Amino acid sequence: MKRSVLSLAFAAMCLAAGSAHALELPCNTARVLVPWAPGGETDILNRLITDAANRLGAQPQLQVVNIKGQGGMKGTKSAVSAKADGCTVFATFQHILASNLTGRMDTTYKDFVPVSMMVSTASIIGAAKDAPFDDYKSMQSFAKANPGKVLAGGTLGSTSHFSLLQVQDALGIDMKIVSYDGTADRIKAMLSNTIHIGQVSEATAAKHVASGKLKVIAINANERSKVLPDLATAKEQGFDVDITTDRGWVLPKGVSQDVVDHYATILEKVANDPAFRKSITDKGSWVRYMPPAEYKKWWDDTNERWTAIAKRLGVLKS
Repeated sequence: MKRSVLSLAFAAMCLAAGSAHALELPCNTARVLVPWAPGGETDILNRLITDAANRLGAQPQLQVVNIKGQGGMKGTKSAVSAKADGCTVFATFQHILASNLTGRMDTTYKDFVPVSMMVSTASIIGAAKDAPFDDYKSMQSFAKANPGKVLAGGTLGSTSHFSLLQVQDALGIDMKIVSYDGTADRIKAMLSNTIHIGQVSEATAAKHVASGKLKVIAINANERSKVLPDLATAKEQGFDVDITTDRGWVLPKGVSQDVVDHYATILEKVANDPAFRKSITDKGSWVRYMPPAEYKKWWDDTNERWTAIAKRLGVLKS
């Protein structure tokens, strides 16, 4: 009898200890702030992360909130001013670096606390069906014969802009970059032959290539796309271009380490979930999980590399 009482007492102590260490956030639902419009690649991928987290028991439950506009800057400004209480998570990628380095935004990645990187996506360059070239070699020849005549669509100061600058640099050509506020407008411009090229997602490329409304000229990755197996990589075409969009979650500066650890634990569980991993590969991306310390180092290293690129290409603003 005494043994049973002691066992119950021990169990009660363990339960109390567990409750004492349980993290309680001051909200029933935490928002995952996505600074782009619904339906775009960033929105879709972060909804997959959010849905998986909720399915795997995230507490509080998570809800995607889209704040679009200004090439991601409007949502970024909202995220940086949010309370550091764990009730707002910011879904982001290198657009923070691009907007800051080009002087469009004062906010930097240092204004946030890294939680986890989750997903990487290779850069694919699509082209209007009437574009006078079909790959990087023929685009290089056309551009050198017609300086400034290649019309490229991107969002100035964002990652799509930096991708085009890196392609331009690798090919040794000059392009005229036309700014669009988001992927959807850029795709429409290509489909209407208003511009020649622009960055597209694998899913978008596959859809429009199949219908004959768009063509693709290169994938800026080390491996070919499984969905577009005939599309040669930039390196296969003789150009050293490797560009990815790397998406992860961060928190407003000032948040406690307990909150960081709370979300890192949730995201690690998501990253290891087979159903989630399949959902990401089905969208043409891949899971690339990094815990907080590793993700912070990635931000530091990427900022250093992108600063050098911006300086070399003449777009770095003090």
